[in-house]
Amino acid sequence: MITTVNPATGEELDHYEELDGAGIEARLDRASRAFRSWRTSALPERTRVLTRLGELFTECEEELALLATCEMGKPITQARSEVRKCADLFAYLAEHGPAMLEAEEWSLSDGGRAEGRWLPLGPVLAVMPWNFPYWQVARFLGPTILAGNVGLLKHASLVQGVAARLEELVEAAGAPTGVFQNLCITSRPVAGILGDDRIVAATLTGSEGAGRSVAEEAGKHLKKVVLELGGSDPFIVMPSADLDQAVKDAVTARIQNAGQSCICGKRTIVHADIYGAFAERFVTAMKAIVPADPLDEKTEIGPLSSVSQRDTVLDQVEQAKAEGCTVLFGAEAIDRPGAWMTPGLLTDVEPGSITGSEEIFGPVGQLYRAADRDEALRIANAIPFGLGSAVWTRDPDEQEFFARGIEAGMTTFNAVNGSRIEAPFGGIKRSGHGRELSRFGLHEFMNLKTIIHPGETAQ
Repeated sequence: MITTVNPATGEELDHYEELDGAGIEARLDRASRAFRSWRTSALPERTRVLTRLGELFTECEEELALLATCEMGKPITQARSEVRKCADLFAYLAEHGPAMLEAEEWSLSDGGRAEGRWLPLGPVLAVMPWNFPYWQVARFLGPTILAGNVGLLKHASLVQGVAARLEELVEAAGAPTGVFQNLCITSRPVAGILGDDRIVAATLTGSEGAGRSVAEEAGKHLKKVVLELGGSDPFIVMPSADLDQAVKDAVTARIQNAGQSCICGKRTIVHADIYGAFAERFVTAMKAIVPADPLDEKTEIGPLSSVSQRDTVLDQVEQAKAEGCTVLFGAEAIDRPGAWMTPGLLTDVEPGSITGSEEIFGPVGQLYRAADRDEALRIANAIPFGLGSAVWTRDPDEQEFFARGIEAGMTTFNAVNGSRIEAPFGGIKRSGHGRELSRFGLHEFMNLKTIIHPGETAQ
């Protein structure tokens, strides 16, 4: 039995029966049978499902947002934004996806031609986290439907209500039975599912440890994986920045979703010339953020997703103290039922230390002073991760310097780093590999089949 808990109150929400071996087998069989027909479905049929799915997300926005807020603590306004982003993705894929699947053609030296067609692969397993319970799934689900694949979702235990509702919505959108199924399971059966011949690939968003486990198991069976793992993204502020906006966005990066986002800046690196002015405003703004009821429209930060996650962050703060870091303020548990803590800020963090190298998945930031752009770049790259990054500068030469120099899958200038529907999303180093979103994400789990028509000289 999997039990969901409201992290704002500590109260149990619901109980979900975990699938046994027979239940898993039934869903694998259903997925296999569904793929045999869905793979040859007409593209307009797939886009109709996507269009309707986007409409359903819009129609059910309040219900879906409330469910996410209750299950993992996301402030209701942020939950609504997440639901709307999913609706936008499905609509975008319905409109622009067919062009991404058009065949390509090349002329051959023998006078013939070669054609490249994008064809589906089969059932794909998705192992997804709780922090963006709809959006993380949508990034996989939309391309799965469009490609002609089928999907099986192993969602985080914290958000089983969301997982069950997603399956209902896909069915309501007109997808045939078995095209998308929720697997109500813990992590224990995942290895066996990955080893099943009916599963052709897997995608995971989550921790580095979870990524290693899935990649290792998939590797045993020569199955492709896409991994979006952790990050400790740099947020670099240079002298030419709009200081007020940079401070505002630095705060957003640390408190958005209670700091439980892989790609929002966790290490704020500020040029020495403006460090004092930035730090004063940043500290003042962070101290003003008060955790509150996530159902309140004015709340900027709610609880963390669980008491366990809150305690993990607190343990990391203690580790930071042991390493000689300074806690400027906050980063403390709040004495009330639920998973509450105050935002906080660390300084005197040594690049390459445990604190400087780990991801702190909560509302605790790190503040660094850099003498120049070269030192800012060294600090930015002194981590094993390489997911996203944000740089505040209006100097074109500096923008080019950081665009080339930062070791990450993404760099955003003068804004909080985030995923964009139209652009590829993913990381390097220990932040994973592969891409989601855009045509690159769509093609990750497709077969680019080459068809050759030789010319006369090849006969």
